[in-house]
Amino acid sequence: MKRTDRRRYQPKRRKVKRRKAGLIKPKWRLRLNWEYLPVVAKWVFEIAVVCLFAFVAVWYFGQRVSTVGDSMSPVLRNGDVVLVNRIVYNATTPKRGDVIVFKPKGNENDHYYIKRIVGLPGETIEIIENRVYIDGERLEEDYETTNIDDVGVVDEKLKLAGDEYFVLGDNREQSEDSRDADVGNVKREYIYGKAWFVITPGDEFGFVN
Repeated sequence: MKRTDRRRYQPKRRKVKRRKAGLIKPKWRLRLNWEYLPVVAKWVFEIAVVCLFAFVAVWYFGQRVSTVGDSMSPVLRNGDVVLVNRIVYNATTPKRGDVIVFKPKGNENDHYYIKRIVGLPGETIEIIENRVYIDGERLEEDYETTNIDDVGVVDEKLKLAGDEYFVLGDNREQSEDSRDADVGNVKREYIYGKAWFVITPGDEFGFVN
């Protein structure tokens, strides 16, 4: 057989197409549907707003403080968990009758006290025969209290400074309050907030009056 004939009968080799590196084109492409962008942006905005409101609600209205002792009985009992409104006094000043949360003399190592405001800045406080007098006039209280057997440091007229509040517990027979030298008058800067809701299940559950 001639040389040319042998070539004719040799099996054909498969031709493999080689693609040069960097020239291979992907079969698919990531395509963004810009029509959905406003919808996604709206969802992100709404979620951010909800998270912000939740944070503000918890930080300013949901801070919890536990009641220590029965000095505010019957409004609060020992162990009751109270929610504190921390923003209210940024808009208004503390009022007589408010139940406030504070730390005596601003001592960060002490526990929070919960008492009721009786005397306001600049007023003169007297306790005569179990009764509280403000600037010489008897204080009429519309909440339940007990007798004041121990006047403490208020054995004479007590003048409050321009940033001080005089506080008492409703259960005055078992209350450590402004009558005690260790507590004294409460400066505005020491007030943590206003006790506004009891979350402990029971008779005290609800708003603090």
